[in-house]
Amino acid sequence: MSSAPSEPAPSERLAAMLKRQRHGFAAEGAPSLDQRRADITRLRDAVKRQAHAIADAIAEDFGGRARHETLLAEVWPVHAAARHALRRLPRWMKPRRVPVGLEFRPSRAEILVQPLGVVGIIAPWNYPVNLALAPLIAALAAGNRVMLKPSELTPRTSDLLAKMLGELFPDDKVAVVQGGSEIGAAFAGLPFDHLFFTGSTAVGRKVMLAAAQNLTPVTLELGGKSPCVIGPDARLAEAALRIATGKLFNAGQTCIAPDYALVPRDKLEEFVTAYAAAARKLYPTLRRNADYTAILNDRHLARLNSALSEARAAGARIVAIDPAAEGDMAAERKIAPTLVIEPRDDLTLMREEIFGPILPVKAYDRLDDAIEFIASRPRPLALYYFGIWAEHRERVLAGAHSGGVSVNDVLTHFVVEDLPFGGIGPSGLGAYHGETGFQTFSHRRAVYHQGPIDPKFFLRPPYSRIFPAIFRFLMRN
Repeated sequence: MSSAPSEPAPSERLAAMLKRQRHGFAAEGAPSLDQRRADITRLRDAVKRQAHAIADAIAEDFGGRARHETLLAEVWPVHAAARHALRRLPRWMKPRRVPVGLEFRPSRAEILVQPLGVVGIIAPWNYPVNLALAPLIAALAAGNRVMLKPSELTPRTSDLLAKMLGELFPDDKVAVVQGGSEIGAAFAGLPFDHLFFTGSTAVGRKVMLAAAQNLTPVTLELGGKSPCVIGPDARLAEAALRIATGKLFNAGQTCIAPDYALVPRDKLEEFVTAYAAAARKLYPTLRRNADYTAILNDRHLARLNSALSEARAAGARIVAIDPAAEGDMAAERKIAPTLVIEPRDDLTLMREEIFGPILPVKAYDRLDDAIEFIASRPRPLALYYFGIWAEHRERVLAGAHSGGVSVNDVLTHFVVEDLPFGGIGPSGLGAYHGETGFQTFSHRRAVYHQGPIDPKFFLRPPYSRIFPAIFRFLMRN
């Protein structure tokens, strides 16, 4: 008896999927404006219809995710990105005439914006819908076909995305690939026309290395330790409330969450008091408070508790904010909002991105000391400054580099569609959102049209005696 044919390897299945998408792109070419609008509209409407199903799936994956946070951070931004693209797509797609120099006339030049072809998107677990569908909208707006790899750490949400997108698009236009690290590694190694990855810096290095084997261009949306600088003139209570709101949103599991705070030494205790009051106001209870999100899984919970234990053993002051005195909440995978005062720089909390409701706070004597502290470390994905005086603000912005900035606020620059979102150095490569996202997934093709008279006639061999005069003209100031 002949044995049953073996299942193809994951890399073979993915390669076949990519081949189908490439064939579809070659057969149909770049989609029209109307086709792109129809695709984005279908996706927008589906997300709107599925809003509460999305919230349920994510809550189940997290073991408790605040429904209002999901609606605000997953559903609304995707809807806003689609709306923004639908309104501006005609302008983004329009060919742009560019001037030519006197020496090239009569001729004309233009830039045509064309799709890249087939792109891959790898999405993370912390915002599993937003960070999958926002780049998908940008890729569809640019006219591409897409293979999407959602996170295996949020399986129910990934299943929902696969079902929803499978009903909206044929798999030769948008395909969802599910699986663990083996599938992820094979996915990153495919010869896409562009690969878009959101996740940790450590995994980003591996993705970039895999993509390099095919010379696949990459966009890396990573993370890092995003600082909050409290200026000497900051409104402290207001700053503390806004920082607490951003830090505790999604229990700190946000790539641009405030990671640590730098506070004037003479205002350190006032800030600690104000932050604790803000946290109690936002979350008067924790254990059974549906507004307070759980840590994703036991591994991440253990990592956070280990970092806290290390800081405590090293002599840092730990301020746990437990308004209702509920104590240990490990069974609910929750950690109380916590301040760690003056941790040593060699501790885990000051070396690694925290991704939890823990905020280290360090004092500084001069604003320049705070700027130097940030500038001496890897460039973060976000920077937050609180203060009134323009002189102080400009010093911080000039001296401390980051991917993006919110002044007197946190997180909000992420949801302004006309602002590019991306990191710098270890916090990322490239950007998206709005027109920047459209350009990320597009090829800006240079086209030169020669006129009936070619002025370069005199620049061909055999070179005539007037060549020196022509060359002097070309070299004019």
